[in-house]
Amino acid sequence: MTMTVRSVQKSISHIILLIYVIVILYPFLFVLFSSVKSDNQAIASNPFGFPSSFHFENYYEAWVNAKISVYFLNSLYIATLCSIATIVFAAMASFAITRMRFWKLSKGMYQFILIGMLIPSNALLLPIFIMLMDAGILDTHLALIIPYTAGAIPLNVIILSAFMRSIPSELEEAAVMDGLSAKGVFAKIIFPLTIPALVTVFILNFIGNWNEFLLANFFISTDELRTLPVGMVGFRDTYNTNYAQMSAGIVYSVVPVMIIYAVLQKQIIEGLTAGSIKG
Repeated sequence: MTMTVRSVQKSISHIILLIYVIVILYPFLFVLFSSVKSDNQAIASNPFGFPSSFHFENYYEAWVNAKISVYFLNSLYIATLCSIATIVFAAMASFAITRMRFWKLSKGMYQFILIGMLIPSNALLLPIFIMLMDAGILDTHLALIIPYTAGAIPLNVIILSAFMRSIPSELEEAAVMDGLSAKGVFAKIIFPLTIPALVTVFILNFIGNWNEFLLANFFISTDELRTLPVGMVGFRDTYNTNYAQMSAGIVYSVVPVMIIYAVLQKQIIEGLTAGSIKG
């Protein structure tokens, strides 16, 4: 009887999760089907139906004629560079906080970094804009690279610090006995052992940078420098009569993130939980 009740409860949970997945994926399926339909009439006549014929030329037209290729490469370059820079700075800060023997100073430094998570990003929009304008880098990719990198450091430090605290101190002591300096301990011992957490924060940073819209919309005005989320808004305004090509552009913006998360979601979970499990 108990097994039957548990089976029913498990089945209900699976059904609820299946319904949730359908609700989440349905809008994307609508966009995916619309991207391979012939024209607006085909979409309007059967908006949620399977396409009667596939028109993959919509993807070519969107990629070439609507500059999706330019926006895509800009987003890829900025998201990748910022993600790498963030994990390097955050890893060094986490090492100084958790492994170096300045405990009172380290604790204060950790708390100071965490203050960055208490300030809403929208409240910093105007100060950052003024600073970038005074520095003369407004309307350049640096106007996005610097805020993206700095803004992600607090969360990265939390994750990496939790992981580094779980590393046995005996490894560090043995390395020091062998003559390694602090730089050598970080580069040859701590950094390689932190790879699972580094993969996690890289993926989180990449997805956040890839989808960011507000800063990219305000700080970049040159069309050739725009990222994909901002470029999609202009695409909608310019090609608002061709929903098939607009849907193809949306697919370009969604698919890379979905692939990264689908392939590496195990690493994300392992990196987030590794510190608490080992500790």
